Amino acid sequence: MATVVQERHVERLIDSCYADLDLAGLTDEVMRRLPGILPVEAAFFAAVDPATLLFTSVTTQEPLAGAAELFLDNEFGRADVNKFAALAHGPEPVMTLDRATRGQRSASARYREIMAGLGLGDELRAALVAGQECWGVLCLHRADADAGFSGTDLAVLRKVAPHLAEGLRRTVVHRTLIAEGPGTAGAPGIVVLDQDLTPVSISPDAERWLARLPGPDVAGLPMAVHAVAARLARPDDTPPDAEPPTGSVRIRTADGQWLALHATQLRGRAGAQIGVVVEPAPAAEVGSLLLAAHGLTPAQSRVTALVLQGCSTRDIVGRLHVSAYTVQEHLTAVFSRFGVSSRRELIAAVLSPRTATGPGTEVSPSAPRSRRTLPPGSAASGEPPSTT
Repeated sequence: MATVVQERHVERLIDSCYADLDLAGLTDEVMRRLPGILPVEAAFFAAVDPATLLFTSVTTQEPLAGAAELFLDNEFGRADVNKFAALAHGPEPVMTLDRATRGQRSASARYREIMAGLGLGDELRAALVAGQECWGVLCLHRADADAGFSGTDLAVLRKVAPHLAEGLRRTVVHRTLIAEGPGTAGAPGIVVLDQDLTPVSISPDAERWLARLPGPDVAGLPMAVHAVAARLARPDDTPPDAEPPTGSVRIRTADGQWLALHATQLRGRAGAQIGVVVEPAPAAEVGSLLLAAHGLTPAQSRVTALVLQGCSTRDIVGRLHVSAYTVQEHLTAVFSRFGVSSRRELIAAVLSPRTATGPGTEVSPSAPRSRRTLPPGSAASGEPPSTT
């Protein structure tokens, strides 16, 4: 049963998710409030790109930070229970290691090869899902003892997780449309790594871009770069004869600009290597992320993206192969979401630094909903996810 102090910390953390904080502020609140909610030995909290589920901002406590490479290898290259991607796409986004292994922790490679050596036992993982998108992940660790996380602990995190997801979703549009704006001019840079993910070379432009990314570093590279490369070096369930995979992730710099990281396999005289191109994110990529952040369904986002390109209803009907009625139905829902009544107002709402919420009223784009109002389909919203 939750204590009064625990409930107070839960309420204050939930309040923080609706306080218009930037990512750094929300992260600080999460790490400050967690010990009063669920006492743990160590915690890992990360924002992710909802399109790829790759980490874009990571905060980790010792002894986890020293084993970051091993955890990434397990996440992207080993079969195991409670993978973040599986939690994000499965029916239950919050789960403990003990429950997933039916009390047999040694059945998990992550426990055998990493956690046991660090003195860690049960692990409580959550994919932070708002609406239909995963915006972050959380992992809590207890000391290696017979007793792990209880059913009450699981229920507490299930209560908090959708609100954390909503807080992360809001940070995506917080300070994004600043004067500098997405797609600021700058030369792309490239990082070349060997198959062990050791940096082989890096261009001066890449060095400048990566210096603007928040920590922590793994093997001398920001974790986002290491993660996108790790997916290529040790891809999960990829047939041996399949085409070499590629990967991309969108990530914010410490000063609010969006970068795009594009990784691909390289072949040459030096053998197999991995190249990661670092460049300012194109406006179209940032725009699609912002549409998802505003809670649009995939169908609504497709229609809105074409509206932003200046397409007429007839054009949209032809390109998406849907009826005019369906287009108008989606637009009506989008207008309602942004608090506008015309395409012109919608374009202004999406592309301007402030989002209109009604005639004569403007608020920051990170506050389109009131406190505790979760997107449809969130685990605690009480509404089913859209299927359109």
